[in-house]
Amino acid sequence: MEAFKTEGVVPDVIDNLPPAVLQLTWAETCLSPGGRMWPRDVRSPPSVSYDAEPDSYYTLICNDPDAPSRADPKFGEFHHWLVTNVPGCRIEDGDERTAYIGSGAPKGTAEGRRKHSARKFAASHSLELVAGNFFLAEYDESVPDLHRQLGFTK
Repeated sequence: MEAFKTEGVVPDVIDNLPPAVLQLTWAETCLSPGGRMWPRDVRSPPSVSYDAEPDSYYTLICNDPDAPSRADPKFGEFHHWLVTNVPGCRIEDGDERTAYIGSGAPKGTAEGRRKHSARKFAASHSLELVAGNFFLAEYDESVPDLHRQLGFTK
């Protein structure tokens, strides 16, 4: 959990350390907070797990706090995934408000923080952080295809 502080996620993105780690797994890669992931490896949504009360509802937020890059965050947050009204830990039964979009760090960027909470959204909906995670992403050869799919380039 110390990575949240060393990478500046706390206090730049969230005020305090999350009480637990949000378990995110792509294929066979289980993400540790602050781990490095390549865009080609995160094109599909991850498996998500966290300690949940089965009769409670949760919201999953996946945002990049400094798009297009940490060095040049001129676009601010980029929304990657939003699922609301998740019963317990069953993401597939929640209301997907924004479909998952994988990481697409622009060419020439060394890294960009990825986190799974948005301070303003949480405050406006009286949400409480129950778990968190983030990764650092770098450009790879899959990014141009993603940018074309999103209409960023022709």
